[in-house]
Amino acid sequence: MPVHRRTSNGGLDRDRRSTDERQQYWLDNFNPGDSWRLFRIMSEFVDGFDTLAGRQPAVSIFGSARTDPSDPYFELAVEIAGRLAEEGYPIITGGGPGIMAAANKGAAEAKGLSIGLNINLPFEQQPNPYANLQLDFKYFFVRKVMFIKYAMAFICMPGGFGTLDELFESLTLIQTHRIKPFPIILVGSEYWSGLIDWIKGRLLSSRYIDKEDLLIFNLMDHPDEIVNYIKKLVVL
Repeated sequence: MPVHRRTSNGGLDRDRRSTDERQQYWLDNFNPGDSWRLFRIMSEFVDGFDTLAGRQPAVSIFGSARTDPSDPYFELAVEIAGRLAEEGYPIITGGGPGIMAAANKGAAEAKGLSIGLNINLPFEQQPNPYANLQLDFKYFFVRKVMFIKYAMAFICMPGGFGTLDELFESLTLIQTHRIKPFPIILVGSEYWSGLIDWIKGRLLSSRYIDKEDLLIFNLMDHPDEIVNYIKKLVVL
């Protein structure tokens, strides 16, 4: 797909890939044999369903793959995951580095079930060593089904596009009644407050969402508050 880069005058400069190169990209990646990909997709669903069956109620923890172990949010994720694992909740992450590694580490050190749903990417996504149950995926949408199907709570630590994708996917599914409501917790007031203010100032004020939609998620900072909230709503 074309990549847009902001130029010095504020305009957008499309990447230099020629028309022929773009056409070749589509020919290489989309062809009459695409229907055979259904079998690969089905196999990922089957592997996920078979492996994760009976593992719920789990807690999915999301966050940036770029978070350094020295970052306070890394240690916070370790503590939250460890506390939840001690209570008996399996922990599910994306299986990669950063916050994902932190959550898997916390669960593993607490002798809990530490699940990593790794995605094959050209950068950033190397499996972390802390997941004691690991699955590999090629397709993002299959992986997201596993995050949602087998988790009864979401914890969103600070992160980028991937974290926002997973957050808004869950918000949309609950808002549209495609899944039953479950706790969605944004961890870090300093990080998330700007987004929440924008949601209230733009989406709510423009009537693109209802006031009740703001109740789908909660903003929290302290492990005690997070663990107690999940324990109250997600009974093992």
